[in-house]
Amino acid sequence: MLNRRHYISLLAAAGVGTKLALEPSPARAQSIPSEAEGVGDRAAGLFKSMRELRGSLRVSVRKYEGTTLRRTREFDGDTLIDGQQQWQLAWKVRRIPGRQGWDVTLTCTLGRGEAQQSAISVDFPFENWETANYVMIPGIVYGGNRYHAIGNGYNPDYPADMYYNPRVATTISNNPRLALDASEPSRIELETCSTAAPSMSFFSPRFKKGWIVLTEQGTRLGNSGLSVEESASRESCNFSISAPVVRRLAAGFGDFRPSGDSAPNWSADDSVSMRFQVFTFDADGIPEHLQEFMDVRKSLTGVTVPRNLLPMSKLAELGTDICRGNFTETQAGKYYLPENSMDFQLGWVSGMINTYPMLALNDEKERGRVAEELDFICSRMQGRSGFFFGYIESGGKIRSEKSHPDFPAVQAMVRKNGDVLFWLIKHFMILKAQGHGGTIKEAWESAASDLAAAFARTWRGRGEFGQYIVPETGEIAVYNSTAGAIVPAGLALAAEYFRTPSWLAVAEEAAEFYYERHVKSRGFTGGGCADISQDADSETAFGLLETFMALYQYTRKSVWLDRAKVQAALCSSWTLAYDPQFPAGSDIARLEGRMAGAVWASSQNKHAAPGVCTSSADHLFKLYRATGQKKYAELISDIQHAHAEAVNMPGHITTDYLIGSSMERIQPSDAEGKESIGKFIWTRNSWTETDGILMALELPGIYVRPGEDILFTFDHVRVERIDGNVGSTVLRLTNDTPYAARVSVLAETARQASRPLGYTAFLEWPRVEVPAGGEVTVNVTSDGKVT
Repeated sequence: MLNRRHYISLLAAAGVGTKLALEPSPARAQSIPSEAEGVGDRAAGLFKSMRELRGSLRVSVRKYEGTTLRRTREFDGDTLIDGQQQWQLAWKVRRIPGRQGWDVTLTCTLGRGEAQQSAISVDFPFENWETANYVMIPGIVYGGNRYHAIGNGYNPDYPADMYYNPRVATTISNNPRLALDASEPSRIELETCSTAAPSMSFFSPRFKKGWIVLTEQGTRLGNSGLSVEESASRESCNFSISAPVVRRLAAGFGDFRPSGDSAPNWSADDSVSMRFQVFTFDADGIPEHLQEFMDVRKSLTGVTVPRNLLPMSKLAELGTDICRGNFTETQAGKYYLPENSMDFQLGWVSGMINTYPMLALNDEKERGRVAEELDFICSRMQGRSGFFFGYIESGGKIRSEKSHPDFPAVQAMVRKNGDVLFWLIKHFMILKAQGHGGTIKEAWESAASDLAAAFARTWRGRGEFGQYIVPETGEIAVYNSTAGAIVPAGLALAAEYFRTPSWLAVAEEAAEFYYERHVKSRGFTGGGCADISQDADSETAFGLLETFMALYQYTRKSVWLDRAKVQAALCSSWTLAYDPQFPAGSDIARLEGRMAGAVWASSQNKHAAPGVCTSSADHLFKLYRATGQKKYAELISDIQHAHAEAVNMPGHITTDYLIGSSMERIQPSDAEGKESIGKFIWTRNSWTETDGILMALELPGIYVRPGEDILFTFDHVRVERIDGNVGSTVLRLTNDTPYAARVSVLAETARQASRPLGYTAFLEWPRVEVPAGGEVTVNVTSDGKVT
């Protein structure tokens, strides 16, 4: 219900009418500076839009004892008198051009008295609330996380009733969530830095509307807080932004602990300013809500300006050198180490993915090593059903994944099997494109064909792929989840490679199923990481985008492009939209890191990482080519530049390993303790290194359409158009880094851009040499030539 007194007071403060005082309230409306005249209509619009969702806006002072809330005093107008304390509010409101959105700066001042352990809260209460509303806090909460939860720690074991149960409910780890049980309290409390963007939102199926609030990371009081709390009856819900954050409990990796937060003491004339933006919009469903979020996610924090630190060619050179030095032979077989252990696991964190860039080197020795690894995988790791085991110890023992003592059969991740199919076919593609098709062994093709057939058989028999399977029998051990998000992409590639159209039909059916059940209905994808439950995660989000773009490539049906747009919006919700401020003295602060583009892992694993595990995410670039919408290119550019911020280089140390190495931790949150914020973990991860190489290969350094005013730079150089005509353009490339760059260039026409880009197209892109600290000028023609 709208607080009428506060509404009229805000209008007066915004310049509507004269100063007002409403009895018996002591509030007195404040005028705003003359330069803000006319803003009152916008304030009226803000409150009108809130009413459309039965919402309002209120401000309160919250008094704490430690982290326990002792009392709340709500402003009734712009002045609050509480004993000897007198608090005053001042507002600035402006309409956001082009949208039904409002930018608000609220300043709260203690004009008289002193206040102990007090925080300021901006509240957005909504009446006529329904638990069917989709609540999203990007990177951590999707659908309110209102699902069955298990365990009290990292990677909890599954209970027996989750196995071989087609009706198993979506099950998550012990994460912040709205209550599934109507008899339990329903509250989420977070710090702004626990999100990919300081934001909260919801979609109402009843009103067919969405609502988004954005805010800043913090104020002079420190990081701010975000909370969502439903009433006991679930008939109302309150979204709050507090300055500063005061949580009772802080969320860890599947558990909670005392937060250690505290509210500050105030003296007379102390003040704090809080800025937020509110958007209300029409939406037919969750897909429209996600797309609106992508469009406004940087509206308040602003456009990010990434640093050019490391040319992509240098990154690829260093990364492949590291991988080359990690080829090993164990009792199990010969392979490139996928992690720091001598054991081997397929897919996910780079097993049989780090081989792909080694093939791209077109080096005879490395091609032979890749062949030895494929021999090992296809001979030792495939079960009788056609599915692969996911993990083998260096001594040769196959290890089960997510096992349970009541069910001794060895299980494997569906996600890893999807990776195997997708990447194995890509290996065949690049070998043929390089003229080495004759080196492809029949055993490898048989292994890929048997895996594709196993997926098709499972789909036809079960109507889903599940989360874990038994490679010996082909049974689904654990159902549900979106673990197979990349499987339809693999089936699409296999259908083309083996000329088996029925596999493409399965791919389309499965992709449709995932979109309808997980994206359109639930608003998230999840369960694709080996160390989580069925939690929402970024990896399946990007994996499903890979699928949609693969299906668009092989079917040319516009429906897959439309779904790719929705999926890209979901992916954007996992990607840091701004450059967080890290604690002074932390590793990232010391390096002045700009981490916009780092990708959050999952609702359980509350950290960001450099890149998408494990993919170049070039599907975002392909979506940009197909649609012309720059936001997709900007998203993958952010991801690539954030990755470079985490690479270990001279004068930019991020690991305890070799130059060119990287690790998976970019930590804005206190999920691992306040002392871990902004700290690098002193190790290295093969998957992040592989990710960097893949982006360097599969993304063009420069994309240009001569004569069409389209130019986008992904590489770490500055590019300026200095001349041009219909068929060519002259570009100046400036390399401000201390490393020589070989910049790949993709030049084409609009007609060429309308055709999907092949998976090995990067092999043909010309490269421009730009010396360290130097510049070159080149002529680029629309037929792709660079001179």
